Amino acid sequence: MTCGPYMEYHTMISSSVLIGPAATESAIQVSVFSASSKTMILRWTRYSGASSYKISVAPKSSPSNPIAFAQFGPNTVMGSVNSLSPNINYVFTVKALDNSQGTLSAANVESSTAPETMEPIQTVKPKDSRTLMADFTLKSGATHYIIRIQNSNGFYREDTVSSSPTEIQSLTPYTEYTLSIMAVNSGGRSQPSLPVTAMTVLPPPQLSTSSPTNDSIVVSWPPIAHAVQYTLSVYKFGSNTNMKHNTSNTNLTISGLDAGSLYMIKGLAWDPEGRQGEGSLHINQTTRPPTPSSVNVSVVMSNDVAELSVSWELEAEVFGSIEYFVMSDQNLTCNSTSSSCTLSPVACGEVHVIQVTASNQAGPSFPSSPKVFITFPCPPESLDLVESTEGNCTLTWDTVPHADSYVAFIKRSDGGEETCNTTSNNCTYHCQCGYTYLMSVLAFNQAGASPPGKTLNYTTLPCCPEGVSVSLVSADTLEIMWTASRGAELYQTRAADSSEVILCNDTAPVCALSDLSCDSAYSVVVTPCNEISGCNLACKAHTKDTAPCMPMNLMLNPKNSSCVSVSWAANNRAATYTASAMGDDGKHTCTTTGNSCDIADLPCGSTYEVSVTASSAAGQSLPSYSDSLETEPCCPVNLTVAQVTQAMTNVSWSHAKGAHSFITSLTSPRGHARCHTQDSHCLMGCITCGTNYTVTMEAFSHSGRRANCTYQGFSSSACCPSGVRLYRMAGNSLRVYWRSAGSSHGYITEMMSGSNNFTCTASPGENSCDVSNIQCGDIYHVVVAPLTPEGRKVQFCPQRLYSVTCSDSNIGSVIYRGKRSVD
Repeated sequence: MTCGPYMEYHTMISSSVLIGPAATESAIQVSVFSASSKTMILRWTRYSGASSYKISVAPKSSPSNPIAFAQFGPNTVMGSVNSLSPNINYVFTVKALDNSQGTLSAANVESSTAPETMEPIQTVKPKDSRTLMADFTLKSGATHYIIRIQNSNGFYREDTVSSSPTEIQSLTPYTEYTLSIMAVNSGGRSQPSLPVTAMTVLPPPQLSTSSPTNDSIVVSWPPIAHAVQYTLSVYKFGSNTNMKHNTSNTNLTISGLDAGSLYMIKGLAWDPEGRQGEGSLHINQTTRPPTPSSVNVSVVMSNDVAELSVSWELEAEVFGSIEYFVMSDQNLTCNSTSSSCTLSPVACGEVHVIQVTASNQAGPSFPSSPKVFITFPCPPESLDLVESTEGNCTLTWDTVPHADSYVAFIKRSDGGEETCNTTSNNCTYHCQCGYTYLMSVLAFNQAGASPPGKTLNYTTLPCCPEGVSVSLVSADTLEIMWTASRGAELYQTRAADSSEVILCNDTAPVCALSDLSCDSAYSVVVTPCNEISGCNLACKAHTKDTAPCMPMNLMLNPKNSSCVSVSWAANNRAATYTASAMGDDGKHTCTTTGNSCDIADLPCGSTYEVSVTASSAAGQSLPSYSDSLETEPCCPVNLTVAQVTQAMTNVSWSHAKGAHSFITSLTSPRGHARCHTQDSHCLMGCITCGTNYTVTMEAFSHSGRRANCTYQGFSSSACCPSGVRLYRMAGNSLRVYWRSAGSSHGYITEMMSGSNNFTCTASPGENSCDVSNIQCGDIYHVVVAPLTPEGRKVQFCPQRLYSVTCSDSNIGSVIYRGKRSVD
């Protein structure tokens, strides 16, 4: 190739020459095959008919001013242009020429030359066992750099880098390398720099750690070739402590660490040249957690299931999450990440040995000290109750293993409650009669109370009735009354004397016991009963005497008109007898402790029923069979003797109590009169006028008892005069004349006509009187009658009828016309 001024001409034979038939005609194509700081190698396509190919070079800044030429034969398709300036952008034109140097086809390409050769790498330091850090001077115009890496083992590699310093990675630890660098731009790369050598360091130890205890960590690693010593750095998380440990071994136990703490461990190896190798990554290792302390166990209930709540203290300085494992020797376990967990289920009376182990990623801690825990006791069994007579009840039960104390709960049927605390297996409390008691017992220990056991239902004996009253309601009947007692459903009343027992069962608080023996002492007991507890046989007895027996064989013996002697047969132990006569006027009595007494002051005319009763402190007997008694009839209080005629009287008397018939007698020396009647009056004839009579009466009762009655004497009226005559006197007067029956009384004469009445009187001893101014021509009724001492006219003297005739104006004759009785 021929070069013009300032030009170099290069001839380059392509490594591949294409000789053969020409391809189909097309424009020539050109490309850059490679470039260096002073040389550019181009490649183009073969053009048919071309006799040569010509390359012209011009700076891109002045493409019309070529600065170099090169020409190649027809069979060359690749050629180079030398002596170019580094890092300059050129325009390369390739022309296909014919034999006459005419241009058949042309093409151009732009490209820059590579930068110039760089200075050797300034420093090379190992970053780690597989990486070197290279520091070099940057080249202007370079877009990037290529570092060539070689070693004596035939290793060859080129790394493209963009800046300094840079890392050369993926090397072999503890190996020496030769390094050179080339600058690269769009045109190509520069020539390699002078080489430098560098050696990688030992690789990091492959640490593995474990924590066998809560205060130690074991670190181990595979041996590293060429390592003469190892260094471990131990750093506790959260502190400023950094511990270093050197060893030539491949394992190390680090002791004296804090439990449950996070330690970051890093290791490195030292080579024979005294260089420290690459440090390992930090290995995080937590020591095992501290042994749980202050383990506490208690019983809790969840949905009626008993469980053990196990708790412990948490260490504040512990790192990370810790899981706690709780185990009981009764095959119960639980896990927790907090300070407690629950073992479930548990039963009464169990003995648990409990240990808590803390575990983290390092492993479990030592178990805690065994905690012996006894669950709540089982409920006491075999509850029984003994009721004593002092009103105390003793509740007993079987002792329960692991129980420290017991509490008995006593609930009374009226709502009252009582508790009893004890360490023994019995409890005595005051139990009242007539209540139902529900009793249960809980056993206690430090874990708590036992579950509720069986409830003992016990009903005490019913209470003895209070206010018992025994009263005699009749001679043979006792009425027993009492206040209803608590707990009683039925009452049995028992009355017993020396010969018999009488029972009465009833639900009411009253009972009557009849047909009892008279004059007997009965012991009466009211026994309350119920179906559950039976009968209370401890109730006290009450003694009550029945009434005395009825007196028998009553006998009456009247002593006088107002007194009767009553006797009977007495058959009681000690009694007071009362004889009673009951009549219309009331009751008359006499009292004695013997067998007879007199009833006095009985009124006349009374009828009595007489009986005898016996009485004592217990009561009164039935009355004896009664007997009738009649006293003498009473005499009439008033008796009147009325003279009806001169020879006849009418005797009448007032009512006489008890009198049924009467015999009345008028008695005088001149004779007597008598009548017998049941009436209260009678007529008596044969009375002598002017006579004094004795008046007596006999009154008879129905039974024939007689009363003799004496009254004031009766004097019959004076006798009516006889021989009454009328004599005419001078003038118109008449004289009435009679024969007097006595001189002790005066007389009255009455003359009565249809138009006139005339009277005249005569003093005692006289036997006539005169009547003046008589009217003639009338008929006169004339009565002459004696006068009583009181001056009254005796009414039963006869009338005489007279006619008085006239003689002129004077009385003519007096004619007697007959006698007429009094109306």
